[in-house]
Amino acid sequence: MFSVLPDLSWTGFALATVASIALAGLWFAVVIAKPYLVALGRTADEPPAGQVHPLVTNAGPLVCLVLVTFTSAVLLEALGVTTVADAVTFGLVVGVGYLAAMTFQIAINPSFPRPLMYGLLNAPFFIASSVLSAVIITAFA
Repeated sequence: MFSVLPDLSWTGFALATVASIALAGLWFAVVIAKPYLVALGRTADEPPAGQVHPLVTNAGPLVCLVLVTFTSAVLLEALGVTTVADAVTFGLVVGVGYLAAMTFQIAINPSFPRPLMYGLLNAPFFIASSVLSAVIITAFA
């Protein structure tokens, strides 16, 4: 399976990564900014408990998006996905089956005061990002 690395659409991977980062910025900073704080049990004036280093807070999600997009690129190539319809299906399977499911699983712990709300706010981004990435990667393959 990893023999597909030389055949990856590196342009598609790069564009999909940029698109996912842009979508994340729009989604988390604009679309759900206020409800997200509510889901976390915080106000805009209140800093997060156990503040982590700003580098981790800012770069961590970007690194995760790069890894998820790269993994999708590898799987799309290994599975021989070549059509937009199959890319959408792949994106939905990964987005719902892995990313959204893990979002809810992560939220179901005592640190999240509103786990269902947290999952419902985050899952659409991960599903949309997965579909968007799969389509872009496939289009540039």
